[in-house]
Amino acid sequence: MDRHAVKGGGSGGPARVVLYTIPGKCPLCDEAREILHGEGVAFSEVDIRTDRGLLRAYREEIPVVTVDGRKAFVGRIDPDQLKAALRNPR
Repeated sequence: MDRHAVKGGGSGGPARVVLYTIPGKCPLCDEAREILHGEGVAFSEVDIRTDRGLLRAYREEIPVVTVDGRKAFVGRIDPDQLKAALRNPR
């Protein structure tokens, strides 16, 4: 499966894509995971319950997808907007 090559911050390497979620308790998170996998995006997943700060910040917003540390999506992910975000990280 091809991975989207995403230019990242100052290093010129690939962007870091993170999915913030509560596994098993969030249907929108499952949908976001499927879209990311379906688009061939390499990403890491963080269970917000492991950090009180993340839980406070994202409890009402999950799933949250960040690209290079910036929020790219909250809730549903639009595949076309995902492709644009990966081509043009801010």
